[in-house]
Amino acid sequence: MIFTRGDFNGYKSLNEQAVNESRQRTRYFSATKPYSGTTVFISHKHDDLDLGELDGVIGMLKQHNVIPYIDSMDNKMPEHTCAETAKRIKQVIEFCDKFILLATNSAIESYWCNWEVGIGDVRKYKNHIAILPMKDVGKNYNGNEYLKLYSSIEYFDGTRSYSNGDNISAGYYVRTPTEENNYNIEPLKNWLEKRY
Repeated sequence: MIFTRGDFNGYKSLNEQAVNESRQRTRYFSATKPYSGTTVFISHKHDDLDLGELDGVIGMLKQHNVIPYIDSMDNKMPEHTCAETAKRIKQVIEFCDKFILLATNSAIESYWCNWEVGIGDVRKYKNHIAILPMKDVGKNYNGNEYLKLYSSIEYFDGTRSYSNGDNISAGYYVRTPTEENNYNIEPLKNWLEKRY
């Protein structure tokens, strides 16, 4: 399932206080102190998503007691992109429990986002990385072959069933590809809670 821009906008207004708290927390994010919730590095193309779109995704994730990290809101980032920028991003990816790529077409083409996925792959391993694919309204989603190696975040509407016939409840799930050209799903909340 590919999300469309605007799909998460309702979460911003529902969780406006939590979104503002997340922004504030990111400004002073420490990659050395322990946090009570799951920490999530959110990789995205900065000029691709407006702040409201990003706030909607943050709002959805905050429903699962996560502490999102967004590099564009980090006060510890240098003013201009440089080696220190890469060093800080690498440090935070290594520290965070999970890594989510907001995979818009522009993010997939971005050198920085691809570099971040590579760091996440080495430091988080596949079971802690998820792709959240998102396209523009009325546009095609280009995707990328290598992204199919990773789990993706999807929404199931309650009309589908597991292979044993049991109903899949409506909600967000992480869909993980298997070697048999099939996939497993687990609720997003459960995936986020796994830190090992």
